[in-house]
Amino acid sequence: SERIKLAGGISVSPIGVGAWSWGDRLFWGYDDSQEAGAKEAFSTAVDLGVNFFDTAEVYGASADPSTWGYSEVLCGRFAREYEGPSQDEVLVATKFAPLPHRIFDSRKSVSRALRASLERLGTDRVDLYQLHWPGFFADAAFWDGLADAYEAGLVRAVGVSNYSEKRLRAVHKALAERGVPLATNQVQYSLLHRNPEQALVQACRELDVKILAYSPLAQGILTGRYSASNLPTGPRASIFKDRVNEITPLLTALEAIGKANGDKTPAQVSLNWLMCKGVIPIPGARTAQQARENCGAMGWKLSAEHEAELDALSLSFSQFPGMPLETA
Repeated sequence: SERIKLAGGISVSPIGVGAWSWGDRLFWGYDDSQEAGAKEAFSTAVDLGVNFFDTAEVYGASADPSTWGYSEVLCGRFAREYEGPSQDEVLVATKFAPLPHRIFDSRKSVSRALRASLERLGTDRVDLYQLHWPGFFADAAFWDGLADAYEAGLVRAVGVSNYSEKRLRAVHKALAERGVPLATNQVQYSLLHRNPEQALVQACRELDVKILAYSPLAQGILTGRYSASNLPTGPRASIFKDRVNEITPLLTALEAIGKANGDKTPAQVSLNWLMCKGVIPIPGARTAQQARENCGAMGWKLSAEHEAELDALSLSFSQFPGMPLETA
C-alpha cells in the first residue's frame, strides 16, 4: 500500500479515517448499538490499506461527562483487537483541546491531557498528537507542551488543527527552534470548502507540513445520498436543507466523472480530488460499507481535465460553513 511520510518519520496511508462519529451522541447520534458497525468499519479500512485513524479527547460528547474521550476508548480498543496482517501498521492520532480553564497552566496541561488520552487509548505513546484549535494568547505555552511530549517520547509526531497560515508559520518556527518537526495541520477542506487554498496550502508545501482534510465530504452532502426530501437526522438536516438543491450541478458532475473512471461514486471522486491536491482526507466511516467506499478513492487518479472541471464548478457555489478560526 502507498504511504506518505510525515515530518517526524511516521508514514500514513493516502486517506485516513476520522473518528468523530464514533461515540458522539450530540452531533452524530451515536448509541451503543453502533459499536459493532464502527469496529467493522475500522477493520475493513485496515484490510483495504488504511493505517491512519484520527480521534480527539473531546470526541464522544454527550450530556454525560463520563463520555469525554469515548472515541479514544473505541479507537484504542479497535486497534488492540484487530488481528489482520496489518496489525502492526495501525496509527492512531488524537488531539489536545486548549479549553479556557487550561490557559492558566497551559504548558503542563498538555502533559496531563496527553496522559489521560494515553490511558483511554490503552497505549504508552501517541502516533500523532495535535492541538485541536489555536490557544490564542496561550499558544506559545501549548506549543512548548507539544515539544515537551515529543522530547519525552510520549508522541511520535506533533501537529496542529484549524491553524491559519500566519499561526502555522509561527508554530513551525517555535517548534523548529527546539528541534521538533511539525508534521500536520488538520483543517476543513472539500469541494465545498476551499478556504485553505487562499494561503495555507502554499505555506504547508513550503514548510513540509501535510494537510489533513476533515469533513472532506462536507459532512456527507457530497456523497449524493441526500436530497431536500431525504435529509439526514440531527443538526446536519438544518445545514443541508438550504444547500442540497443548490449543488445539484456539482453532484451531477461527480456522478458523470465517476462513471468515466470505472463507476466510482461521488464520494470517491470527491476524496480523489483532494488527494490530487496533495492532501490527506480523513472521512468518517460508521459502517464497513462506508469504509469500503472511502477506500475506493485510492489506487487511481483523476485526469487533469476532470480535476480542472471540478475546480471550476465547485467555485460557483457558496462555501460550506467552516471554523471561524481559519483566518485568526
